[in-house]
Amino acid sequence: MSLFEQMGLRALRGMDPERAHNAALLGLRAGVVPLPGLVTSPRLRCEVAGLHLANPVGLAAGFDKNAVALSPLSRAGFGFVEVGAVTPRAQPGNPKPRLFRLTEDRAVINRFGFNNEGMEAAAGRLANRPRDMVLGLNLGANKDSADRAEDFARVLSHCGRHLDFATVNVSSPNTEKLRDLQGAEALRQLLAGVMAARDGLDRQIPVFLKIAPDLSDGELAEVAGVAQEAGVAAIIATNTTLDREGVHGPHKAEAGGLSGAPLFEKSTRVLAKLSELTGGEVPLIGVGGVGSPEQAYEKIRAGASAVQLYSALVYEGLSLVPRIAWGLDNLLERDGFGNVAEAVGTGRGDWT
Repeated sequence: MSLFEQMGLRALRGMDPERAHNAALLGLRAGVVPLPGLVTSPRLRCEVAGLHLANPVGLAAGFDKNAVALSPLSRAGFGFVEVGAVTPRAQPGNPKPRLFRLTEDRAVINRFGFNNEGMEAAAGRLANRPRDMVLGLNLGANKDSADRAEDFARVLSHCGRHLDFATVNVSSPNTEKLRDLQGAEALRQLLAGVMAARDGLDRQIPVFLKIAPDLSDGELAEVAGVAQEAGVAAIIATNTTLDREGVHGPHKAEAGGLSGAPLFEKSTRVLAKLSELTGGEVPLIGVGGVGSPEQAYEKIRAGASAVQLYSALVYEGLSLVPRIAWGLDNLLERDGFGNVAEAVGTGRGDWT
């Protein structure tokens, strides 16, 4: 990490967390953040759900909710970037404060509630996206919608032509009763509508499903079965958790979803179980607590074809992205793997 980045992170950590988040986006857009450009090698190049990635390290949704920093993010070293969540209509989200640092735990709690500028604003920016990046959009539903399931399809229909993939997000804990859509019948109907919207696009992009880490084994099996029936191209495991086990500090009791280091073990166990349930037939993307090359490698060995990160950037900055990618390259070489795909699932038994 450069001295400049250390100073920048120190300044951001002195601000209110949400204000710091907005300042980080502003700095990216202003071009003051050093960016590494393309990070790739023969070992790191991989294919996930038909998407050709320069490396398997992606940016999780939530960092750039409104797709305002696509150009700099395309040069930040990520193999793929997911923006959003975006809802049909703009909405302010939950009352502030709604973002909390748990520095002792290297974690974050948020209860944003899908605050975003809506699909019209997002589509305008997505239309001008850099073409040399793999870009996805996290689809959301308005809090006061009469038909939340339909909202996902509406956003996809409106924005889909500008995307490489789209993610159905029914796993955020911050919109009341949203997680109810993970129930088998509700999810089946929702995905049918989203797939119909996808089929209406000029180009049929892959649709991913993002799940919660708080599902029981039975619920996880149901979700996996419905996802496979619906033709979901990949499953993202996992979103934030409501669990607070092992968390410390003054903000641990705040309502919302917990992300960062404490989520690593729980989300990786869910990932490995999902890999077992699907028999490796559905690509998985591992999210939750990734903050080092070793943790990215553990997710891959547990069954992930790629990983995403976000919360660790709060503590390590964007230089973490190439550090994880090149560190992963070294770990693959150390263990005799010619590429990422060869390592997928080789350590699943350690987690199940």
